[in-house]
Amino acid sequence: MKPGIHPAYGPVVFRDRAAGHAFLTRSTATSEKTVEWEDGNTYPVIDVEISSASHPFYTGAARVLDTAGRVERFERRYGTRTR
Repeated sequence: MKPGIHPAYGPVVFRDRAAGHAFLTRSTATSEKTVEWEDGNTYPVIDVEISSASHPFYTGAARVLDTAGRVERFERRYGTRTR
């Protein structure tokens, strides 16, 4: 890699305030706000609106679409396909 052209890559805490969930990872994202982590060190913190802790797909709250009903409704409206 060419020196001096890449952003700094270091530990950052991403915090989902809606779910009360936070995780420590490495990223090039930075923030002026900091938080003291469980290990006693201070890291930059980035607040996110949604994470795997609050996303409907990962929490099981996602709606299941009735695709069979949609197909039947389409066929009633436009007829069945003939070959």
